[in-house]
Amino acid sequence: MQQPHFWFQKNSLLSHLLLPLSGIWLLGTAIRKRFYTRKTVEKPVISIGNVNIGGTGKTPLAITLIQKLRDKGHNPHIVSRGYGGKLQGPIQVNEKEHSVLDVGDEALLLSTFGPTWVARDRYMGAVSAINEGASIVILDDGHQNLTLEPTLSIIVVDAVRGFGNKRVIPSGPLRESLSQALTRVDLVVAVGTETQVERLQNHFGKDYDLPVIPARLTLLESGLSLDNQNVVAFAGIGDPSKFRTTLNELGTNIIRYVPLDDHEIPNESFLLRLEREARKSNALLVTTEKDAVRLNPEWKKKVLTVPVRLELNDWDLFDTYFQNKVKGFH
Repeated sequence: MQQPHFWFQKNSLLSHLLLPLSGIWLLGTAIRKRFYTRKTVEKPVISIGNVNIGGTGKTPLAITLIQKLRDKGHNPHIVSRGYGGKLQGPIQVNEKEHSVLDVGDEALLLSTFGPTWVARDRYMGAVSAINEGASIVILDDGHQNLTLEPTLSIIVVDAVRGFGNKRVIPSGPLRESLSQALTRVDLVVAVGTETQVERLQNHFGKDYDLPVIPARLTLLESGLSLDNQNVVAFAGIGDPSKFRTTLNELGTNIIRYVPLDDHEIPNESFLLRLEREARKSNALLVTTEKDAVRLNPEWKKKVLTVPVRLELNDWDLFDTYFQNKVKGFH
């Protein structure tokens, strides 16, 4: 679903009316936690998650971390819940054999960058990864997982939207209360400009003494210039407006932009309609990497993928926390 506007507004009447349901959500979350105990594994686990529902940049950060850790001689494996897929796991994703319907779009995308496991039970997924040679486990969307204890816990926050109205689903965007969520955090990665990140720090930094690393989404260099290029675009990610912003920053002329629900698989008639519109306007049909993995092989040839990466402004700070956390592991 697309996130409602009132989640990011102050004093919304609808948000107030939904507060009793948020109480039920919190109660259900508390009951679930009583039935689980987080276990540890013999290798370091880096959890990448968020407090808000929807996308904040977790997957781009996971991709960047895979590459950084590999450059340092590590063998990172990713463990994902496989949201949207039918397989329970633990099973290693094979991009040639598995589809989005099997393992979900995020796991399928991540598998193109490194060994990726789908496991509803993250602990068992981590054990499987380690048995197959993982020296570090990257836990995708792991902040609310109930079975695996992370060594280093990172949350990704949109510096513009922050934590919205700071209320829990459905009266706000939070998966759990902010106070509970932040007690389990080691590092905050805030995506935005320096001014936006500073504003976010001032907003919640008084109550929570957490290190914040500014980060920005950047286009992966491919040699293709989109400046002044007509585009027809679609995106089914946590915050579809982010992709529109990226296209604007690249200098494209957006003929039409269609936001889809998060993880939505576009049907054939929808794609044909957009293709006709793109042809009439002499435009490219473009989408995100995550959306592209949901397309069949024929449509993948027709739709241009615009890949982005999340770049941290201070890798030294990340390395400091990482080394301090993993120094007891071998």
